[in-house]
Amino acid sequence: MTNALNPQTKLKILELDPWLEPYRYDLEERMRRYYCVKKALLGEVQSLKDFANGHHYFGFHQTEDGWYYREWAPAADALFLIGDFNGWNRESHPLTRKANGVWEIFLPGKNTLPHKSLVKVHVKSQGREFDRIPLYIRRVVQDPENHNFNGQIWAPEKPFEWTDSDFRVDVTKPPLIYETHIGMAQEKCGIGTYKEFEENILPRVKELGYNTIQIMAIMEHAYYGSFGYHVTNFFAASSWFGTPEDLKSLINKAHEMGIAVLMDLVHSHAAKNTAEGINEFDGTDYQFFHSGGLGNHDVWDSKLFNYGKHEVMHFLLSNIKFWIEEYHFDGFRFDGVTSMIYHDHGLGTAFDHYNKYFSMNTHVEAVTYLQLANELIKDIKPNSITIAEDMSGMPGMCLPIEYGGIGFDYRLAMGMPDFWVNTLKRNDHDWDMQALYHELSTCRYMEKRIAYVESHDQALVGDKTFIFRMADKEMYWHMNKGSQNLEIERAVALHKMARLITISLGAEGYLNFMGNEFGHPEWIDFPREGNNWSFKHCRRMWSLADSDYLRYYDLNQFDKAMIHFMSDEGLMGCTPQCLWIDQDRKLIAYRKKDFIFIFNFHPTQSYPDFEIPIHQDAKFQVVLDTDDPKFGGHGRISHDVIYETHELKMNNDFNGITIYSPTRTAMVLKKV
Repeated sequence: MTNALNPQTKLKILELDPWLEPYRYDLEERMRRYYCVKKALLGEVQSLKDFANGHHYFGFHQTEDGWYYREWAPAADALFLIGDFNGWNRESHPLTRKANGVWEIFLPGKNTLPHKSLVKVHVKSQGREFDRIPLYIRRVVQDPENHNFNGQIWAPEKPFEWTDSDFRVDVTKPPLIYETHIGMAQEKCGIGTYKEFEENILPRVKELGYNTIQIMAIMEHAYYGSFGYHVTNFFAASSWFGTPEDLKSLINKAHEMGIAVLMDLVHSHAAKNTAEGINEFDGTDYQFFHSGGLGNHDVWDSKLFNYGKHEVMHFLLSNIKFWIEEYHFDGFRFDGVTSMIYHDHGLGTAFDHYNKYFSMNTHVEAVTYLQLANELIKDIKPNSITIAEDMSGMPGMCLPIEYGGIGFDYRLAMGMPDFWVNTLKRNDHDWDMQALYHELSTCRYMEKRIAYVESHDQALVGDKTFIFRMADKEMYWHMNKGSQNLEIERAVALHKMARLITISLGAEGYLNFMGNEFGHPEWIDFPREGNNWSFKHCRRMWSLADSDYLRYYDLNQFDKAMIHFMSDEGLMGCTPQCLWIDQDRKLIAYRKKDFIFIFNFHPTQSYPDFEIPIHQDAKFQVVLDTDDPKFGGHGRISHDVIYETHELKMNNDFNGITIYSPTRTAMVLKKV
């Protein structure tokens, strides 16, 4: 199965999945494009790491003699640097046009552009004139009076001093990811800061046992309520939350605590804004994006990159390198991968046949870009982590490029939260145990998944969190431990069970959105005109998790115990051995290493003599259970009893244990 373009490279993807053989040509074309585009991009340079240096050339760069400012604006007729340094004079500082659409100006004097001075570039193109924010600007601030955005020169006299040179992501340990948003991470009704997150939230993450944080909304976005997904300035860390030094301090502190930091990278689309963003920077709609209707994402109301354009590749790949170099990010979660790799963005498509992955609908230029992006990241930082937000299940998404894959380390298992939502819509007696086990344990061979019950998507206004779907308005009245309520009892029990079975059924990583671990009530609703610009639902009420008289406290304690247990015992990723699935009695049991996991999802039935085949002579003892009183349970499961295997009544050929399994509980036993 040799790739004809590169005899040294075998398409191992065809060996791993023989069902892909009819699509051999498509996979060979995938690799042909990868090699050809890479060769065309690199030219005389040796590697992608040497190629992706746009941020070292374009934008503002201080020397001993003055400042260079460069832009790429091929369709522009003239560019003029403006700012408070020249009284915003639109004619006094013209840029000179160089080759290939590059413009340049040199300003003599090292202090010509003081730290924090405001700048823009005045562009003349096709009979129009407009002021724009420089493409490679590293800080953007909003004027508090007129609310306009300006670029800001960021050149502090004393650079930030990193102390994390010894930190390396331990890629042998599965990522346990705490998904975060800096602005809504505080309890106050307002926008949280990088410093507040460093001081208040990082210790919580560490205590809970998560080893990775994934930060949303880092790239500058003019509209706070976009959740960071309508990026306006790709090289600027969001000023909503503080200064570049503040973000660096946060990441440095996380590394000091042994926590890896991933960035939510939005290269799937860009904001349509022209005043604040990169859209129509040189006066055309095709500088960065596809022209006409192909350049618009109508559902997201945003612009779509032209990944077939080498200058766009250079911009985006340089952007990746910039965030790793400048801010020491340990990797990226790529947003909207499904939207990128299909011309219809995967909207309304059921990916139920391999034909759906290899057709005229496949955006092959985007696939090539993702391969090159993954190669670049590993070239710069070998111990990095990349995660694809892809719901289609594209074959090879998480296989090495040399296998014929796209090169991601992990794929978000986006079917899991959808499965949980659909399961909750059914009567508890109708829950499908076979489907539950299959959904949570099945994956493409050798392609690793990040499992999760819910992320920020399920918490946004218009949707409901997992616990809110079950408890709804009862959460307002009965989350006090002294209050008895059947809906709350059910919600709390299933909240713990769902998380334990999701994290333990074979996935190689796990994700939780901040606050969901303790069942944060209600939804996320960013300040907007429709809610009178309120922050009431755009914060995290940590006091709920810290109040030991509330059930939120119990859920928080369980999550902490679960995360530490899965991590300490090395139980992430290893393939489960199914021991028992009983649809009628709503029971699931499986084994991982020397541990037995037992789940009873039946809403009313407990089983005093549940027999589980173990197939060996051994002794087991309960080490974790959801019914433990310290997790808000009823204490029906003993941790003192030693369960010895014996011949089972149901089949004398089997050895196993007999154990009490209470309704709506999960337990884990360890071989002793």
